[in-house]
Amino acid sequence: MPVKEINLILKNEPGQLSVVSEILGSNGINIIAFYVSTKGEEGSLRFVANDPDKAITVLKARGYGIRIAEVIACETPHHPGGLNSILKPLKKEGINIDYIYPCLSCGGSENTAILILGVASTDREHMLAVLKDNWIRVLNEELYRL
Repeated sequence: MPVKEINLILKNEPGQLSVVSEILGSNGINIIAFYVSTKGEEGSLRFVANDPDKAITVLKARGYGIRIAEVIACETPHHPGGLNSILKPLKKEGINIDYIYPCLSCGGSENTAILILGVASTDREHMLAVLKDNWIRVLNEELYRL
């Protein structure tokens, strides 16, 4: 099942990420996975929070424009080549991953990592079926509690 990802467009200038982190932290919201990219004068912060609905409410109240996406959180072996246990079956089925980023020290055992996968909404159900057929653990809202 998908989890909620929050995407903020920020000015590409010093301190913007710090401000968002402070707002979330002071409201008891933990960022459990994030991806940052910049292009010119803009930056994008994509993240998964332990309480996405509260994070959305808090950030909207501060005037941030927010986009919400559903992403897939799944467990992968944490050893050389482990990532390919996810990538190979998706390649075989012709499913393209738009972006991927790791969770920050959450869940899984010491031999696994949890990854966030962004995929086109038209491929999401197919991706979930392929992951399940290949015995890949997909996390849903339990990710928020890890």
